[in-house]
Amino acid sequence: MIRKPKNIGGLFLKKFKFVFLIIVIAPIVGFFWWRWATEAVAPKKEASQVFIIRKGENLTTIANRLKKAGLIRNSLAFKILVLNEGFSAKIQAGDFHLKPSFTTKEIAEFLTYGTIDIWLTFPEGWRQEEIVRRLVNNLVSFDSQEFLNLANDLEGTLFPDTYLIPKDASVGAVLKIFQKNFEKKFSSNLQTVARKKGLTKKQVLILASIVERETKENKDRPIVAGILIKRWQNDWPLQADATLQYVKGSPGDWWPIATAKDKQIESAYNTYKYKGLPPAPICNPGLASIEAVANAQQTPFWFYLSDNQGNMHYAITAEEHNQNIARYLK
Repeated sequence: MIRKPKNIGGLFLKKFKFVFLIIVIAPIVGFFWWRWATEAVAPKKEASQVFIIRKGENLTTIANRLKKAGLIRNSLAFKILVLNEGFSAKIQAGDFHLKPSFTTKEIAEFLTYGTIDIWLTFPEGWRQEEIVRRLVNNLVSFDSQEFLNLANDLEGTLFPDTYLIPKDASVGAVLKIFQKNFEKKFSSNLQTVARKKGLTKKQVLILASIVERETKENKDRPIVAGILIKRWQNDWPLQADATLQYVKGSPGDWWPIATAKDKQIESAYNTYKYKGLPPAPICNPGLASIEAVANAQQTPFWFYLSDNQGNMHYAITAEEHNQNIARYLK
């Protein structure tokens, strides 16, 4: 059987045409696709809309939501542009006024500096001086002294959380944001539970503020709350180091380590020298500490201490407590 010779020239021509398409045609197609994909969705539509980027949101999610909102034509093109231009690390969380008339590049650039609001986190256990420092460092022309004056009686109710705050927000507006969240979190149901235990709203916050500063683990909060309430109701001094720290605190170190000498400080917040509750909360407690007070455990313990690793040790008698001090603190 005689085999027909292969048409080598024909095969070469086919491969050449394929390579030609890849080298010449593909870039042309890519060019026109890129130009289409990065153009404004609606060049003549000037009405803006608010687009919110949440804290920790990834690039893929942002791109998909921009596409769904009608602000970009193609999410892949947006991601390529952002990564190529080095914008990914600069995109901010917050609120943005964006227009469909913006090109993809204009939107990407805007997301790196054009936020009208900013996400700010305030941890549990901060006092108002720490809160105002973060506000001053992030908001425009924020008046720290006005904040401290207006918040003077609000310690304990500046609820710790992550907030979306306008960069040009006034002191009053910021306080309203904190207060609204506090009223939502310290619900009427939770207040009812506390009242059934004979605790007023202010007493809960004072005790919760001490629990917040004295404990690290949620499992310890109801126990420590129970001990503090029992000592208070039995006319024992609370003897909480956190209250001494509150008195000693100053710019640069709002929570300095308490020493034995500090127990002689003349202050109504000195819970070693004076029985009863301090006049007001010493910080702004989180929900876990507030709930711990409202649902405080009945406990046989009268004493507690936290070792250098933050582990809590409890005792029924003063002798046991002194043994814990010798064992875990010396």
